[in-house]
Amino acid sequence: MFAAYAASIDRDQPLNGLELGERPDPEVRPGWTTVTVEAASINHHDLWSLRGVGLGQESLPMILGCDAAGRDEDGNEVVVHSVIGQSGHGVGPREPRSILTERYQGTFAERVAVPAWNVLPKPKELSFAEAACLPTAWLTAYRMLFTNANVRPGDSVLVQGAGGGVATAAIVLARAAGLRVYATSRDEAKRVRAVELGALEAYEPGARLPQRVDAVIETVGAATWSHSVKALRPGGTLVISGATSGPSPKAAELNRIFFLELKVVGSTMGTKDELEGLLHFCATTGVRPVIDSVLPLDRAREGFEKMSRGDLFGKVVLTV
Repeated sequence: MFAAYAASIDRDQPLNGLELGERPDPEVRPGWTTVTVEAASINHHDLWSLRGVGLGQESLPMILGCDAAGRDEDGNEVVVHSVIGQSGHGVGPREPRSILTERYQGTFAERVAVPAWNVLPKPKELSFAEAACLPTAWLTAYRMLFTNANVRPGDSVLVQGAGGGVATAAIVLARAAGLRVYATSRDEAKRVRAVELGALEAYEPGARLPQRVDAVIETVGAATWSHSVKALRPGGTLVISGATSGPSPKAAELNRIFFLELKVVGSTMGTKDELEGLLHFCATTGVRPVIDSVLPLDRAREGFEKMSRGDLFGKVVLTV
C-alpha cells in the first residue's frame, strides 16, 4: 500500500527523513481491526517524529500520521482515536499509553490497524476531511479548555500562537462555548483571521491585554511563557500542551506563580470519551475544524513543508 513514512531521523533537517512509497499492509493483532483511510491530517507530532522525538531509530521505517477518518471492515464511516493503550484494549493492561507512530504504524497510508476499541462512529454531519482534523489537535484543545482549564461560559481565555492547529481549535471551541477569547500571533494576517474566527481581539505576542484572563492555552512555550503567566488573574490556570519555540523560558515566573496561586497544568491529547464529546459538539453546534489546505497523500511533502515553515492557518489534510 502507498504511504508517507519516516525512513530516517534528522534532528536538524527533519524532512530529509520523509519518504513516500510502498509499505506492507498493516498487521492485524487479536482485538485489532483495519480502517481504510479516507482522510488524515498532519500534526506537529509528525514533524517531531522525523526529528526523533518519541520515535527511535530501531522503530524505522514508521508510517507517520496520528489522525484518520475512514471506513471500518463493514463499510461504516469511522474516526480513529489515536491513543493506544489508554484502556488496555488490544495491548494488555501493563503497556503504557502511546500515540500512533510512537509504537505502531500510523495513518498516512491507504489502511491503518488499531485496536477495535479505538474506533468511533463518524457523525454524518462531518466530512471525512473535517473528522480527520479532530483526534489530535482539536481533541487536545477540547481537553485543555473543558477538562484541565475547567472554564465555563462567560470566562475569559488567552490563546497563544493563533494559526497553529491546537490554537486555532481552541479559539473556535472557546467562542462556541460562550467564552471571551483573546489571541496572539506574530503574523498580522493570522491575527485578523483569529478575530474572524471569534476572538474578541488579537495582539502581537507580549502585548498588554485589556484584562487578566481566567485561563491561558499555551502551545508556543519559551517565547510566550512569561506573557502567559503575567496574563492570568489571581488563581487562574495556565494549560500547556506543547512548546514549539522551545521548552526553556528565560524566566519561569515562579514568584508570580506561587504568590498569585496560579495553576500550571500539563495536557496531552484526550480520552476516547472526550473525543466522542468533541464529535457530538461539532455535529450539534455546527462548529467545523479550520482547514488550511487539502492535498492528496502523494503530495504529503508539500503539507509537511507548510507546517515546517509555519505557513498555515488551521489543519493540512491528506486524502487517500
